[in-house]
Amino acid sequence: MRKLWLLFAQAVTLTLAALFVVSLVKPDWLAWRTQVVEVREAVPGAALAPVATAPQVRLSFSEAARKATPSVVNISATRQVKRARNPILEDPAFQRFFGPVLPETQMSLGSGVIVSREGYILTNEHVVEGVSDIQVTLADGRLVTGRIVGSDPETDLAVVRVPATGLTPITFGSSEQAKVGDVVLAIGDPFSVGQTVTMGIISATGREIGGPSNPYSTFIQTDAAINPGNSGGALVDAGGNLIGINTLIFSRSGGYQGIGFAIPVSLAKKVMEQIIETGTVTRGWFGVDVADISPELAESLGLKSTHGAIVGAIERGSPADRGGLKLGDVIVAVAGQPVPDVTSTLNAIASVAPGKSVPVRVLRGRQELSLDVVVGKRRPRPASDAEQ
Repeated sequence: MRKLWLLFAQAVTLTLAALFVVSLVKPDWLAWRTQVVEVREAVPGAALAPVATAPQVRLSFSEAARKATPSVVNISATRQVKRARNPILEDPAFQRFFGPVLPETQMSLGSGVIVSREGYILTNEHVVEGVSDIQVTLADGRLVTGRIVGSDPETDLAVVRVPATGLTPITFGSSEQAKVGDVVLAIGDPFSVGQTVTMGIISATGREIGGPSNPYSTFIQTDAAINPGNSGGALVDAGGNLIGINTLIFSRSGGYQGIGFAIPVSLAKKVMEQIIETGTVTRGWFGVDVADISPELAESLGLKSTHGAIVGAIERGSPADRGGLKLGDVIVAVAGQPVPDVTSTLNAIASVAPGKSVPVRVLRGRQELSLDVVVGKRRPRPASDAEQ
């Protein structure tokens, strides 16, 4: 019995030893072994199939860029800049030997947006201000000469026209529906490196910059990179639709630092249509100075809210004077449109055609009155003047 047990033990030991050697040398002989790890080998010339069966989402705004970029152009313009007067340079003896001092020539570089197949391009006024020669480079590489149709310094907008065919006008979006956090693309030609697309979000809407010196503009703030040369370019939504005209940045270095501003397309479109139709922008005028109402002022005047704009001065013989407005009146509505602050008040007045009579609702003490004012035409004024 003892011999049988020894023979069995030796047979088992030899079998296990043989299996161990085979598993090391020829593991494929052990077909019955459970496959623990599945290895996926790539087939030559074929892509590796994803292990996960869930649909793959590719986040890209290439379609928005493809839709909008053909409508964005580069604008280069020659500007003559007069140097500061120097008595030595004006001396006839100096000019006899060295010749007259010629104005310095500068190149103004910016961007523009094609808005119609007839060749109208929307851009910034400061891009084409005081220029003598405008060259427009289209997205397809064509170089054409442009001319200024008109400009509006108060909103920093201008319209240029080029004699070209086969243009792709931009699709207008809605700046009123823009919300903080929306993804936007800024398209232009920064530093003349060529057409460039940058991405960011809307950081704020209705941003007022400049106060009384800039009463007709509220801006879209974005962190999409805007650099010198982007001025006049397009700010588009995730669908490639125009919602703003890139116009300025806040920067300590002169370059992008995350705070850029665009003129809302709702305002740009109104200005553009007037310029194309008449070559200029005409605004209504009351002849009043207005100010916002602080909580302290509202409390002292017994007002229930800070809604509206208080009249601080009235020009004698102006439309407001003839219409019966008085110092201390609080304008709360113009032409049936509520006006919560100074900016909305000035814009509501400016949007009325001169010569038209409009109802103006005011608070005078504890009374609410409705006055009729025949709107006048706003005269050109220095940028620092807030009168309306």
